[in-house]
Amino acid sequence: MERPFLSIITVCYNAASVLEDTIKSVIEQTCDDYEYIVIDGASKDDTLNIIEEYNEYITRWITEADKGIYDAMNKGIELAQGKFIWFLNAGDTAFDRYVVQQLKESAGEHDVLYGDVMIVDSERKPLGLRSEITVHHLPSHLAKKDMQRGMIVCHQGFIPLHHLAPFFIQNNLSADIDWTIRILDQAKSVFKVDFVLAEYLAGGVSKKKWKKSLLDRYDILKNHFGFTRTIFNHVLIIGRAIIHRIKRGKKSHY
Repeated sequence: MERPFLSIITVCYNAASVLEDTIKSVIEQTCDDYEYIVIDGASKDDTLNIIEEYNEYITRWITEADKGIYDAMNKGIELAQGKFIWFLNAGDTAFDRYVVQQLKESAGEHDVLYGDVMIVDSERKPLGLRSEITVHHLPSHLAKKDMQRGMIVCHQGFIPLHHLAPFFIQNNLSADIDWTIRILDQAKSVFKVDFVLAEYLAGGVSKKKWKKSLLDRYDILKNHFGFTRTIFNHVLIIGRAIIHRIKRGKKSHY
């Protein structure tokens, strides 16, 4: 059997209220050169009923307890067989029916494809592109050094070759930035697509977790870029975030 172009992976837990939107956005793609993997963390609501309802459209799915979202995402990486991998977790959706086709046409010999995402609220109302309404402005040529400024690109807008994707580190709320940095460190050709990739469901992070994520991110950036540079950049990151929230007149932790 020929290897699919793309592995789309959805991680979920007690996500009955949002999972169906995610699944529909995948199975309605005009290009079917993908496999679809769903990793459920032993949900106790109607999530499993939804998965079973769409079973014929899902290539592989498992339901079992996990150690958190990054443990579940690692299970998805392990099961994936596609050339590229793309995480669309419960609540996130492909931006439209043509995304996979456009990705396939854009892939060429690139190691990573990346692009912007639309942030939406709980009623799927668009709030704006992530690069426009947050401090994370997407560069034209993404490189490892850009990640010194924080999570410049989110995983919904970052699609690497499967063989470049390591497992996420555990017990770290900022494991996604470490994952992205390690991929960019290996990638030879990184390409920005000119179309929106996904709708990203906004979710406020509790103040306690947000502070923990800052500390975790500091440790990761220090490991990759060194102490002095990380201190300097972290002051800029925090200052930029404070100014951004003051300008927007509300707290948001996208």
